[in-house]
Amino acid sequence: MSEPSSRIPGFYRLSVAERRHLLRLRVDLTEDDLLALDSGGLDAEAADHVVENVVGIYALPLGLGLNFRVNGRDLLVPMAVEEPSVIAAASNAARMVREGGGFESEADDPVMTAQVELLGVTDLAGARARIEAATDELLALAGAALPRLMDRGGGPRGLEVRSSNDHPARIIVHLHVDCRNAMGANMVNTAAESVGERLAELAGGRSGLRILTNLCDRRLIRIRARVPAAALATGDFGGAEVRDGIVAASRFAEDDPYRAATHNKGIMNGVDAVVMATGNDWRGVEAGAHAFAAISGRYRPLSEWQASEGGDLLGRLEMPMPVGTVGGSVKAHAGARLAQRILGPTVTSASELAMIIGCAGLASNLAALRALCTDGIQRGHMALHGRWAKLGTVPARLQTNPVAPVDVSGNGPGGLP
Repeated sequence: MSEPSSRIPGFYRLSVAERRHLLRLRVDLTEDDLLALDSGGLDAEAADHVVENVVGIYALPLGLGLNFRVNGRDLLVPMAVEEPSVIAAASNAARMVREGGGFESEADDPVMTAQVELLGVTDLAGARARIEAATDELLALAGAALPRLMDRGGGPRGLEVRSSNDHPARIIVHLHVDCRNAMGANMVNTAAESVGERLAELAGGRSGLRILTNLCDRRLIRIRARVPAAALATGDFGGAEVRDGIVAASRFAEDDPYRAATHNKGIMNGVDAVVMATGNDWRGVEAGAHAFAAISGRYRPLSEWQASEGGDLLGRLEMPMPVGTVGGSVKAHAGARLAQRILGPTVTSASELAMIIGCAGLASNLAALRALCTDGIQRGHMALHGRWAKLGTVPARLQTNPVAPVDVSGNGPGGLP
């Protein structure tokens, strides 16, 4: 049996109920899954166990990013976001990338880094030598604090010692931990605390802060996309003209940090929407992304676009992506579990999810740059913003009551064009 296609022409024209029907044709959803679509996957009683001082639920729309093809596989991408045009723009850009063969992606091992601060160190060289000589002992100590992770094939992978001329009595030890399919914050913090006192003894100082860093530069994803110039054309602009405009906009972001900030925000429109939908920590992802963008000492774009010798548009994205498919709200939130089911049974690892999220980010970036160098960002964006004004009365066709099965042949009413 062939895999379901993520290409669903005319999806936006259907009612909510009709879209749900098509989703059920592609994903094996239960009645509980469908209930999560209405409730958001969380009720007030459950929320009261998640955060403090609960008074209710704050909901976000959940939509599907369409047309995504990642490493040869078609995927429906769940996106939770309040901003109009994000999902439509990402889906449209994914269609353009699809014409060039789809996204190609790779991910590093899911390694997070813990920082252990050591203060009052008088002999930096000696402390470094003693800590490095005790590497095996320290890794074993950290591993003993994470028995379940070790059983799953993860655990401590190495350490490094850092010092700074600005703080001559301070050493920072980085402990690198493979977190497997978890985001890993709690695991890494546990590991840091397990080795803190021993590191202080070895350094001849005292233990300071012991916590993860969100600049997880050992947990990067790399996304590539090729778009035929013809796929970029609009009614008023030729494909080559649009391609050259996108390349010029990319160079602007490389040259100017003020432009780079907004360039990267366009990436995060897509990234955050999938991170939110899958129950992951968008704040940690945002912090790591922007810190990585500035790691050279100057804030730079996370993606770059250029023209190939054959005239295609080539895009690439590199950024940290600390997300998980197990643990935390991923397990507790029915909406997050539903998002994983929508992605499909083959997307089980944190690394696979990370790559998909990166593809959504690069798609959003492409859509924004194309709009900027053609009709301007406001034309389509504000047209979709205008739909907010219609919320006072909900058209009958948008009600979520059951409807007759949709004719997916494209030959009848409600069918796909």
